Amino acid sequence: MKAAQYLGNSKFGVVPSSIVPPGDDEVTLDVGYVGICGTDMHIYHGAMDHRVCPPSVIGHEMSGTVRQIGANVEGYQIGDKVVVRPLDHCGDCPACDEGYTHICHNLNFMGIDTSGALQSTWTVKSRTLHKLPDNIDLRTGAIIEPLSVACHDVARARVKAGENVVILGGGPIGQLIAQVAKAEGANVLISEINETRLKFATDNGVDVIDPSKEDIEAVVMQRTNGKGADIVFEVAGVAPAVKAMTDIAAVRGRICIVAIHSKPAEVDLFKFFWRELELVGARVYEAADYDKAIELVASGRIDIEPFFTGEFTLDQVGDAFHALDTNPTGMKYIINCGATS
Repeated sequence: MKAAQYLGNSKFGVVPSSIVPPGDDEVTLDVGYVGICGTDMHIYHGAMDHRVCPPSVIGHEMSGTVRQIGANVEGYQIGDKVVVRPLDHCGDCPACDEGYTHICHNLNFMGIDTSGALQSTWTVKSRTLHKLPDNIDLRTGAIIEPLSVACHDVARARVKAGENVVILGGGPIGQLIAQVAKAEGANVLISEINETRLKFATDNGVDVIDPSKEDIEAVVMQRTNGKGADIVFEVAGVAPAVKAMTDIAAVRGRICIVAIHSKPAEVDLFKFFWRELELVGARVYEAADYDKAIELVASGRIDIEPFFTGEFTLDQVGDAFHALDTNPTGMKYIINCGATS
């Protein structure tokens, strides 16, 4: 058994580990694959040491198989393929009381606030598990977590077939939102300045615009016969995108904030009044979003394969993070932790 510990200062150490026996409501997993996301890169750069408290095991985009089952756990068998929804809620706060456990006031994000998946085995509460069907292997399963983010974003924005959707930002989450919105029957446009990401979108059936070369408002209005976008996803987290989101929104358009803004942003509130715009936030995911993501992949409505950029072993965890850090065009790097489908 091995675990990859984040040590601080963009460094990892792979150390021996032991199996943590499951409690009555827990399951111990053999970890298959772990994906690296933007939050993990913030950890790698030292921006979240106050939460992670190195040395610690991080990682939350994962797949694995059931190794041991707690005494009170039902519905799972040894060998089941699963993914973990890495949110541990308190069950006793106003958000939990309303059923919004994913934004619990005392939320522990597993792999950040508590030990994560970058290890040979991981013991978690059974309520965080989702089964994978036979036709989704563990490698593919590692992408279910970020796809669930996109499913939650699309659900929050209430995307419907035939609507015009503009996604500001073509990173991994923006591209996944595009695929989920397309699966819902929407007309999708991605705004992005990175040429490789623009090509990735077009290669996967999504229309694009480079706002550094074209007037995004003019293009959107032309595409929509002057109406504007029914839905805008702000995924870039930069000032030009915040400006564009209100410029291109239709009357009673819906704007969904996906990007994390660390500082207050200047927003054109007059357009919210004038066009009766609607603004919604979207944070992580709910159980239904995981179920939706699994169904989209299992049914073939979304092809996740193009999102894989590279694969490393657990012993190569430092190399994996360095690879993503030095490849701004990469989508998803995954780490093979040993379990097989």
